[in-house]
Order: sequence, then C-alpha cells, then structure tokens
Amino acid sequence: MALLENGVTTDVLIAPVSGTRIVGNIYKGRVVRVLPGMQSAFVEIGLERTAFLFAGDLAAGQNDESSEEPGHAEPAIRPITPIADQLSEGQDLIVQIAKEPMGTKGARVTSQITLPGRHVVFMPTVRHVGVSRRIQDETERERLRTIAESMCPEDGGLIVRTAGEGFDETALREDLALLLELWRDICERAQHAKPPTLLHSDLDLALQSARDLLRPDFEAFYVDDVHEFDRIAKFLERFMPRCRHLLRLDEEDPPLFTRYGVEHDISRAMDRKVWLKSGGSIVIDQTEALTAIDVNTGRYVGKSNFEDTVLKANLEAVREIAYQLRLRNIGGIIVIDFIDMAKPESRDAVYQALLEALSQDKVRTRVLPMSQLGLIEMTRKRVRQSLNRMMAQTCRRCEGRGWILSPNEIARQVLVRVRDLIGTRRDLKRIEIQAHSKVVEVVYDDYRDQIEAIEQSRCVEIEVTRAQGGYIEHFEVKPRQT
Repeated sequence: MALLENGVTTDVLIAPVSGTRIVGNIYKGRVVRVLPGMQSAFVEIGLERTAFLFAGDLAAGQNDESSEEPGHAEPAIRPITPIADQLSEGQDLIVQIAKEPMGTKGARVTSQITLPGRHVVFMPTVRHVGVSRRIQDETERERLRTIAESMCPEDGGLIVRTAGEGFDETALREDLALLLELWRDICERAQHAKPPTLLHSDLDLALQSARDLLRPDFEAFYVDDVHEFDRIAKFLERFMPRCRHLLRLDEEDPPLFTRYGVEHDISRAMDRKVWLKSGGSIVIDQTEALTAIDVNTGRYVGKSNFEDTVLKANLEAVREIAYQLRLRNIGGIIVIDFIDMAKPESRDAVYQALLEALSQDKVRTRVLPMSQLGLIEMTRKRVRQSLNRMMAQTCRRCEGRGWILSPNEIARQVLVRVRDLIGTRRDLKRIEIQAHSKVVEVVYDDYRDQIEAIEQSRCVEIEVTRAQGGYIEHFEVKPRQT
C-alpha cells in the first residue's frame, strides 16, 4: 500500500505474501518468566520467540495516553507498581501485540487492550475518555468529548479518532457497538481457550489501510486486484459509506505503482545516500541502537557567503530528512549531523524548520535543540519495522558491516596464518594456500620475498593456488603431505 500526497509517496506499507501481520493481534498467553530487576516479564503467546511485557504496559498500571489516539500522545508519567507484585510465573494473561518482533527481539505486548474502529478506539482495560489531538477546532473537540463521555462504558475507556471529526453521536455509537460486541466475543473465547492461543486478528493490510487512512477528502483509492477491490468495497459499504465512491479498480498498464512513481520512490528509499536538488546529499545509516544521518554540501557551492550557503544546504536537507524518516518508517533514536554553522540564529533556524517539517508526521516525535557541534538528537516512535528491514536482509558477504577487507589485508592475513601453522607444526614440509585470484596476485606481487624467506628458513614448500570462484575474504591455508 502506498499513500500519495500531492503526487509524492509519503508512506509505504508492506505485508508478507502470506498476509501475516501480527501488530494488533490479541492472545491468551502465559507468563514464563518475571524479571523484577528490569520491571518486565516474558510471555509465551505461541510465536517463535517469547513476547516482552514491560510493567508500564500492564492494565493494572493504567498508564493511559492523555487525550489522544494510540501513538499520538506523550504517555502520562505515573508511578509503576513493581511487576513482581502484579505477575507471577505460570499466570495466564490476555495481551495485545504492540510492536512486531525485530531482529533477535521478540514482540512487545501490552495488556492495555485497544480496539480501533473507524471513528473511535475502545479501551476495555483503561478508564479514560479523550479526543485526538489532530482535531484542532476547540468547539468540535468539546462536542466530541461530551458525546464520548456520555457513551463511554463504565468499565472501559474511549478515544475519538481524527476520522470522527464532523460525525454525529449516532455514527459514533454504532462504531462503539461493533467494538463492544467484538470485545465480548474475545472474552468468551478467552474463557475456554488454553494458552498460548490467538483470540483475535486485526484487519489485514488492505482493510486496515481503508479504515485508518481513507478520508472523504481523498481524490481516490485505487486498487489493482479484482478480489481485493470486492473485499474493500464490501468493507466500505458497511463501515464507511461516505468513502465508497472513492474506490476505483485500476487495471491499466503500466502497473499502478510504476505509473505513479511509487516503485522509483521505494528504490530511492533503499539507498544509503540521497541526493538533494542543490547538489548536496544526506547519508542515512541504520544501526542496531540508532540511526545516524549526515548532511553534506556535495557539489553545492552557493552564490553568497559561506554561512548562507551552509544554512541553505541544511534547510534543504531538513525537508528531505523529515520526508525520508516517514517514507522509510525509521524509528527509535536518531542523530542528525548538520553542516557546522557559526551563528546561533542559523542553528535555531534549522531546528525550527525541522520541527515544522516533522509536524506533518503522524508518528510521535521528540526533538532536542541543536548542540554546539551541529548535532540534533531526536526520537521517533517505532510503530513497525523500517522499510529497509522489511525489504532487505543482511548481506551474507559482509555480514552487515557495509564493507569487505581489501585484497592486500587478506593477503597479510594469509601470511599470518602460514606463520601460525608453521609455529604449531614443526614437521611440516608442504603448505597449500587457496585464495581468491585478486588475493593471489597481491601475494605474488607484494609478499613473494617473505614467502621465499619462510620457505628457506623453515625448509617448507609453499604452494599458492587460485580458488575457483568464491568470496574474496575466504581463503584456506592447509598442510599437505609430501
């Protein structure tokens, strides 16, 4: 799924061919380990790895999220009850996937269940009423809050979503009624299920996109598959009739994503370096702990003084960085290294421009002012895996380093291996070296004298041969019988 705004791809969502997507799924699990020192627990829910549950995500803590939709609010700061006082090993627990498994980490789960509808989000385990921050009209906010308070169940919470703006009480009540029925069904299944059991699967990518993204002011919702078109049409007719007329079947050539430039944008989002129109560039490196972004002037030399040139380059980079963070869905800690600026007002201008550019991002961000070194530290909530991690895998050659050893360094390591072997096997008479052809060339050109010296001093014959094909860093140093 791709979301285009003013002809520009701003979001890309990808589901596996199998359609398996687990964020939002609800399970009946069993606590297998409680870690008091980390205020967390591991819960078996039937996935490859046990899920991780933080104490603050337990329903008993009621750490609700202010008056917002999930994912769009600063969490309230509340004291957290020690997890050992709330959970014990072997205890059954209903949990919901909050974050997908990433790398070697299992899924993160919460017992603060949220059931999103089209207009409202029902929270059966949290007592709270709120209105999305993205509804900015104060009169409308107050109207929706009054409706929400009047219809909110006594034993649960309710948030009016951005999509609820302008709708009357009847529409909101109908949405809530469906969610209440869904929750009753989940509770009934949980009573008879043995953990680990999947109790509820969230909507798949196509229907979730329609529910969460589509608005009446959209130009169109194009679908290039007849089966998916029929499914989405039925969904819209039942839950979103005001948007049904936007749905259109597209079977033209070239394919939909090619025609609208989405494939090009995806390819660009997979590159480490992104060129700017001025000739400058940004370099994006994702590591295990954080994402580092480096801004370079490149070919951009400007037309005025150096300070103005640097400021313009940084301001152009700001817009591209905000766009790439959203398109690539980069989350977690992000450090941006801007080009050094001497004037404090220039640094503040770049900081303010970044805040403005990020204001269009639906995912929650937190940005610190620029440091004296020209660095900006920020966080962006990690709601799903980044585009890079979803579409790529670690290179089996460099194993994720992003580089390989030079032929000269490999040749040096070959020589070290020869000396090590001779040092442990005094009786050796013959050694065979098999290496990549480029490494063999370096051995002959730069290390021939050292090889001959070893042969004479140790009375050993060393034979160097080219390996057929293979990886340049792979080589073998083997003893041979004469």
